[in-house]
Amino acid sequence: MTDKSDTVKLPVDVEQIQRLLPHRYPFALVDRVIEVEPGKRIVGYKNVSINEPFFQGHFPGHPVMPGVLIVEAMAQAAGVLVRLSSDGNDAGAANLFYLVKVDKARFTSMVVPGDQLRLEVSLKRMLRGMGLFEGRALVDGKEVASCELMCAGRND
Repeated sequence: MTDKSDTVKLPVDVEQIQRLLPHRYPFALVDRVIEVEPGKRIVGYKNVSINEPFFQGHFPGHPVMPGVLIVEAMAQAAGVLVRLSSDGNDAGAANLFYLVKVDKARFTSMVVPGDQLRLEVSLKRMLRGMGLFEGRALVDGKEVASCELMCAGRND
């Protein structure tokens, strides 16, 4: 991956994110990117609204964002990092980047409607089209979830 720090204009808005990722409603889980160090780290946000479809069943009368979707939001942020870091000759050039492994997942607080989920993801290493990432999700400066993610690029 090459250094594209001079070509990435911040913030990266939802329209730009849609050009980078294939995810769409109701599964698009990154709303904005506010920091990026290509090939190293990214910081983005997911605004959690009561209008999210998963709140209908998780849980009626006590809405809580499912932990698996918090992990997915971190994985999508990792995908944005890879795409923003790509020079067209590496794994970032893959059509799709699949989540293939989650390790050390921890959930320490509930995420509820009205929260703004801050997604902090760092690339630990990239090897043969596979990336290993560390992710943290925070609300109001407090960590609510963390994990290690492995993603694999694939041209379909």
